[in-house]
Amino acid sequence: MEKLITMKTLPAEEQPYEKCVDQGPEVLSDAELLSVILRCGSQGCTSLQLAKEVLKLCRFEEGLTGIHHLSLQQLQELKGIGQVKAVQIKCIGELSKRIAKTEAKRVLDFKEPESIAHYYMETLRHEEQEHVICMMLDTKNHFLGDICLTKGTVNTSLISPRELFLEALAFHAVHLILVHNHPSGDPSPSAEDIQVTRRIARAGALLGITLLDHIVIGGQNYVSLFEAGIFNER
Repeated sequence: MEKLITMKTLPAEEQPYEKCVDQGPEVLSDAELLSVILRCGSQGCTSLQLAKEVLKLCRFEEGLTGIHHLSLQQLQELKGIGQVKAVQIKCIGELSKRIAKTEAKRVLDFKEPESIAHYYMETLRHEEQEHVICMMLDTKNHFLGDICLTKGTVNTSLISPRELFLEALAFHAVHLILVHNHPSGDPSPSAEDIQVTRRIARAGALLGITLLDHIVIGGQNYVSLFEAGIFNER
């Protein structure tokens, strides 16, 4: 009869928890990190094996970042993953996004498109639909707040200039920056992106509200329509 393998039967240096205690979390693989969170597996399956099965479900992105694309239902289809563990896994993904955004906020510079892109990248690059976010600033470029204007389909998201400027006026904003994602991973602005940007810039000029930039985020890349010269071709 084949001997049942459990985490306790493995050498201490191969057990993720003990390995973390002895060498630190940075030496753990993605599967080992996840297995520490899962703590236990199922009958005939160690937490490490279960963690590897979870990561196999991540088809859009490899490793832990792929967790963002997994639903609770998908996770619970794995033997050994109930609702509690599925929620824990999803919370790990959300926690990672918030930590990344907090770190990016510390160096956020509204004059630097790269800084703005990095601030929203970890939030938007995992989304499977387009999200359009409007950042609102005062006369001295102090951050007043942001709002998600629309959540579109996989291919397009419609921006309502009327809704945008109502929000801007409510915040007493005088400068705006638009940010949206392309689920395809290609940040190249579409003809519609360019058209809408120019229309909003013209409408804002009439209201005394300046559109400073429109940043499109792909996977790990972005395009600033201001840097691309789109604003100079109105």
